[in-house]
Amino acid sequence: MEAVRYHGPNEALTLETIPIPSQADLLPDEVIIRVEASALCHTELHFADGTLNLGVNPITLGHEAVGVISAVGSDVSPSRIGERVINYYYVGCANCRWCNRGEEQLCPNLKAEHGFISDGGLAGYIRTPSKNAVVIPDSLEFVDAAPIGCGVTTAVHSAKLGRVDSANDDCALVYGCNGVGFGLVQLLKNVYGIKNVGVVARSEAKRKMAIELGADFVIDGTDTASVAAAVREKTGGEGVDVLFECVGMRDTLDACVGWAGAMGRRGRLVLVGYHQGDEHEFRCHPIPMIVNEQTVVGSVGATLDDLKEAVKYVGDGKIRTIVDSAIPLNEFQVGLDKIKSCDCVGKIVCLLPRRNNQIVKGLPTVILFGAKENKQSPKPSWSRIFS
Repeated sequence: MEAVRYHGPNEALTLETIPIPSQADLLPDEVIIRVEASALCHTELHFADGTLNLGVNPITLGHEAVGVISAVGSDVSPSRIGERVINYYYVGCANCRWCNRGEEQLCPNLKAEHGFISDGGLAGYIRTPSKNAVVIPDSLEFVDAAPIGCGVTTAVHSAKLGRVDSANDDCALVYGCNGVGFGLVQLLKNVYGIKNVGVVARSEAKRKMAIELGADFVIDGTDTASVAAAVREKTGGEGVDVLFECVGMRDTLDACVGWAGAMGRRGRLVLVGYHQGDEHEFRCHPIPMIVNEQTVVGSVGATLDDLKEAVKYVGDGKIRTIVDSAIPLNEFQVGLDKIKSCDCVGKIVCLLPRRNNQIVKGLPTVILFGAKENKQSPKPSWSRIFS
């Protein structure tokens, strides 16, 4: 099968042919998922440029994979074969206090983390524990389901860490808006019922999409020095109750904190995005935070329960994933280049088309629709086009 492979920091990602996982090698509680779609994430760029170096290579990247169960271990019911599923990418030790609390993303002794320290979903097949293969509704096309695996789950998890309070929070802000950000906007409006949700983004197209998804106000983030004042103006001078920082650069972080920062009294700053280098260290003076009783918390990944919630929200129509474009796996670098240049509105999804159960090689690039156009054009049936 073809797979997107990582060989170490600052080395080009490559498309290689590697063995398909074998049913004979499965543990009793494992399954093999035949991957149908896998979303690209900024994480792949972080691996390529050395921002993330977890010391494990070569591995297959990708942590947002959906597909069909094609084989099961001896302890898994054969009735699961054929289920349409999304993969949860953490596999904890099952013995530590974090795993016992259902928070495998914090396990210090992970058995696997697909796309990070073990083979992920930018490939034809992926091997995973059966409990990690979460069923998705038949109404969801694979291309629309793939972004749930990180974009929506990260939103769900970070909102919990931010202690979003439907009764008492007046205003929330999403700073940096694409995959996770679009999920957050909808979650804050449609699930938590926050009455005033704002978005900061440099891209006009992303600001327009945020409004379409329910944002109450948007701010052009091109001039970071003016962002805090603009947020204060939109909130009557108060600042926001909870702020999700999805960029992770020094100037965007600076706009959130301080006496005149975007965060208000008892505000919670949730750190989601990050960048490499000392120049992007988060620094702030403690006095404004102490006086205003503010809180800063980091958010990483999601729990298995978060994934199940995210699938339900999308299935119920409370959140819709935004897909910029769909491309074949062998054009993954085109997608990553588009992400790097911030030239996408929503997620880019790699599709793994098949005929007679085999990966189709050499499929030409397909950009089927963009998020900016899909409101006017009927969405194509991906399964029909690629079957």
